Amino acid sequence: MLNSSLPQKTQKNSEIDDLLARSKRFIEERDWSPYQTPKNMSMALSIEAAELLEKFLWLTDEESREIRNNAEQMQSVRDEIADVFHCLLRMCDLLNVDLQKAFNEKMVKNEKKYPVSLAKGDRKKYTELKGGDASC
Repeated sequence: MLNSSLPQKTQKNSEIDDLLARSKRFIEERDWSPYQTPKNMSMALSIEAAELLEKFLWLTDEESREIRNNAEQMQSVRDEIADVFHCLLRMCDLLNVDLQKAFNEKMVKNEKKYPVSLAKGDRKKYTELKGGDASC
């Protein structure tokens, strides 16, 4: 059951809709739709996420935080984040997923899996927490 404080029906997010429309135009202008299948986009998402991971490979935690102070490295990180986001948007579009609604529903599940009283300051997975809702 969803948290009653969340709207049952999400309103369309005009910014996300604008991004989806821009993405669709980009794809259609290049006639890439035949290649933009859920299977291919899920693989592209994984590949783009790996490219983002590569930016942080072998860095210490502190070095990874310091990237934000290097304009060239940050531009590269932003580009990879945008690629990951674009693949995610395409997946949502291809599968008719309302991203805002899916996010809110998943956060409700996460709140049950990781109640503050059990998970605060603890990095354990919900299956290791005593009392978390593993059925979510």
